[in-house]
Amino acid sequence: MEYSNSNNTDQQHPQSCLEIAMEVHRVVPPPHESTIQKLKTTLKETFFPDDPLRQFKGQPAKRKWVLGAQYLFPILQWGPNYTLKLFKSDVVSGLTIASLAIPQGISYAKLANLPPIVGLYSSFVPPLVYAVLGSSRDLAVGPVSIASLILGSMLRQEVSPVNDPVLFLQLAFTTTFFAGLFQASLGFLRLGFIIDFLSKATLIGFMAGAAIIVSLQQLKALLGITHFTKKMGLVPVLSSVFHNTNEWSWQTILMGVCFLVFLLVARHVSIKKPKLFWVSAGAPLVSVILSTLLVFAFKAQHNGISIIGKLQEGLNPPSWNMLQFHGSHLGLSIKTGLVTGIISLTEGIAVGRTFAALRNYKVDGNKEMMAIGLMNMVGSSTSCYVTTGAFSRSAVNHNAGAKTAVSNIVMSVTVMVTLLFLMPLFQYTPNVVLGAIIVSAVVGLIDIPAACQIWKIDKFDFIVMLCAFFGVIFISVQEGLAIAVGISVFKILLQITRPKTVMLGNIPGTDIFRDLHHYKESMKIPGFLILSVEAPINFANSTYLNERLLRWIEEYEADDQKKQSSLRFVLLEMSGKPVSSSNHEL
Repeated sequence: MEYSNSNNTDQQHPQSCLEIAMEVHRVVPPPHESTIQKLKTTLKETFFPDDPLRQFKGQPAKRKWVLGAQYLFPILQWGPNYTLKLFKSDVVSGLTIASLAIPQGISYAKLANLPPIVGLYSSFVPPLVYAVLGSSRDLAVGPVSIASLILGSMLRQEVSPVNDPVLFLQLAFTTTFFAGLFQASLGFLRLGFIIDFLSKATLIGFMAGAAIIVSLQQLKALLGITHFTKKMGLVPVLSSVFHNTNEWSWQTILMGVCFLVFLLVARHVSIKKPKLFWVSAGAPLVSVILSTLLVFAFKAQHNGISIIGKLQEGLNPPSWNMLQFHGSHLGLSIKTGLVTGIISLTEGIAVGRTFAALRNYKVDGNKEMMAIGLMNMVGSSTSCYVTTGAFSRSAVNHNAGAKTAVSNIVMSVTVMVTLLFLMPLFQYTPNVVLGAIIVSAVVGLIDIPAACQIWKIDKFDFIVMLCAFFGVIFISVQEGLAIAVGISVFKILLQITRPKTVMLGNIPGTDIFRDLHHYKESMKIPGFLILSVEAPINFANSTYLNERLLRWIEEYEADDQKKQSSLRFVLLEMSGKPVSSSNHEL
């Protein structure tokens, strides 16, 4: 718009007149495309936005085979350039995360109601598979608390791990297979955008609620209770705790509190001084060693402190013969695999992308889905349960200076040595210390500053977060997640069908137009109603927008009557962008 003042006009009319210089640009139809071409373009933009095949264009056949192998197996891309200097860094980081993975693996297996040895099995084979197929340099693979909790709680609804441990173990392996199959399918079919429905607000609320549930479950070990509820909700757990006060063991409580304080202090030190990452990384293993020595020296297992007991020595036995693809529990395995697959996949990709951004490299989401999925499918045949990239181990791996996925191989070899030669040393490890390790690990999942930030930015997202949080605590883990996802989808539909429209005003001295409510210096232009529609227009919102624009006009005209002016033009800014994210120049 151009403004010009005429002296003669100003003498006749006190108010300046607005002269509009208009240019006419003819709109021509786009180039003709057949229906097949249009469908091909649409499918490509939907499922292949990164155009993974463009690197093969114009390449000789031999080079295409090499590029294809490197695409499927990223280790072939960085492996030829691997040096001794990189190996030294990876050895240090691999040994560091192994010291964390061994006690956590045992603890998380017990959280899933599985034999402790399965946790170590799951820290041996999956990291080897991921090192070959994964694209993240920092992701440290192994069991995680949330997936362990969900797997154990969902399977326990129909099968008792105490009365029928063999069937429970078979269902755990079958669940792992279906989780991997679902994850790999999402990556192969390029459907990774599905996990984007788990918004940040949903994940923050879900993780915080799950962390509290996981911590409450550890009261059984921390208090020495024998008869504990099988339910996961807040009320049943607290009821079980206070109805069994006669089972509380002061020896267990004393040991649990001491080691829990030690672990939390170590974690706090590492957060305050990242260079001391090894303090929190080594604290769980130190706790296991010290507590085991104390129990062995004072024969504490005879004084109310429960211990792990004898663990099986040797590497992972094959378990493909234990997979159950028939019978009455097949539906349970598929459902549990679907839920645990989504949760573990979301956590793994989020962690991988976080550290990739810190080190300025790219992680391919679809390739990560296939890598994690195939890792779990192979794991289900080698006595492993659901694994993914854990944030705590990956943070330690990153801080320890990991350069490539070789750190996962080093960790795996360390676990292998443990399985072959060191298992008798864990016989006297007390369960209370494993509970303390789990509590100290999941405390970091409660992100209060992020929750406060969501409250400041978007109140609706804050409600979604609270629904996920309270749904997990008072109903169940999977139903709380389902409620939060449902509300998130409803919010998306609401934004599509009821897009925001704002009135724009001109910022004096510029050609920039901004929201009148957000920018107090912006001014209305007399006779003009300038509106911005902050969403694409489609059949779902066309009727609403028509009614809303008419209401804008009515409100503007009613306001103009008071000021004795008239509306002359209505301008629509329809780029679909929020006015706070871009400059609108008319």
